[in-house]
Amino acid sequence: MRILLTANASYVPPRGGATRSNLLWLEYMAAHGHECRVVAGALAESAGKRAQMAQEGTDRQVLMERGVEVYEAAEHARQAHVLRRQIREFQPDWVLVSSEDLGHVLLREAQDSAPGRVVYLAHTPQFFPFGPASWNPDPGATELVARAAGIVAIGQHTAAYIRQHTGRDAVVIHPPIYGSGPFPNLASSDTGLVTMVNPCAVKGISIFTALAERFPAYGFGAMPGWGTTAGDRASLAARANVTMLPNCRHIAEFLARTRILLMPSLWYEGFGLTVMEAMLHGIPVIASDAGGLVEAKMGTPFVVHAPAIERYLPVFDEHSLPKPVIGPVDLRPWEEALRALLTDRALYERVSAASREAALRFTGSLDAARMPEFLQSLKPGELVRERPSLANLSPQKRTLLLQMARSRKH
Repeated sequence: MRILLTANASYVPPRGGATRSNLLWLEYMAAHGHECRVVAGALAESAGKRAQMAQEGTDRQVLMERGVEVYEAAEHARQAHVLRRQIREFQPDWVLVSSEDLGHVLLREAQDSAPGRVVYLAHTPQFFPFGPASWNPDPGATELVARAAGIVAIGQHTAAYIRQHTGRDAVVIHPPIYGSGPFPNLASSDTGLVTMVNPCAVKGISIFTALAERFPAYGFGAMPGWGTTAGDRASLAARANVTMLPNCRHIAEFLARTRILLMPSLWYEGFGLTVMEAMLHGIPVIASDAGGLVEAKMGTPFVVHAPAIERYLPVFDEHSLPKPVIGPVDLRPWEEALRALLTDRALYERVSAASREAALRFTGSLDAARMPEFLQSLKPGELVRERPSLANLSPQKRTLLLQMARSRKH
């Protein structure tokens, strides 16, 4: 197969779990004889970009050696032009449109240039054109998602969300992002930091810093990510017991310094990759109940309620992210959970063991081959030409429409 993936996000270096997941799928398919290309955004040249590329050992040449060609453009309009040209020249069997697509421009271009050959990769609910978590609701783009040849969700929770708001079923294929192991047990009830990844407003930095103030005798650590602003860095630096941790190529380097991971997200999460990574290494996680984080916790203790972000202001930070309106947070359950894990060694060890067991069981069931197998099971052809009331159709009628659409193409 010839596979072309597109997203606004940077792939050189990769930014965020969605990008890393997509690259792993492509690298797997390239290693098994498929031709793979990416049309993506480009980060401006900077010391930070060069440092991240050096830390992670990923650049365009490395990806080329792994069988993935990357074509970049900084401006969104330019990305659509590059995508159109690549579809014309490469003639891909499938165009994978990742949800990191501001304004849904790439989705529209893909459907125009490769009708019937678009597969939507649903990672980040805020970028979906539908549902209450969407930053940019768009009925027209929702129609295009619903007419895609296939939709891939990264978890059962996200699949249910897609079904509710589009009427389409999504196949759940969790990315093989965790590696094959072994996964050393890094848990330590006596040493290490209380940590957070990607401290920023939507990820719950306000909860993290409030807990750091309430537990001054303990060390806290924060590893900046795609959402961390200069203001966030200043807020963290102002607290004597908070250490800024460097980005790293392997998450185990960060987890080796972690006693407890906090995941206090306030926005709707599609899944919780970092939650699973920590649990694999035996690190207890205190997570909010935001969307797919509950699924990622796999029934282990310490899921704490946090008020979901309900709206955003038309004010944008240096990463072009809108300013969330955050309501009051009841910190008492967060304090209680953190204090219990910090002071009760037996509890810590029980949660650590249960977390590790659940995570190993989950990751042991993953199979990177599911993505190419799914793509090979599809047949080019739009699901339907018109969808005035698809959400109201029964599964049997939707199946019939799919069969009719495919028969028209063949």
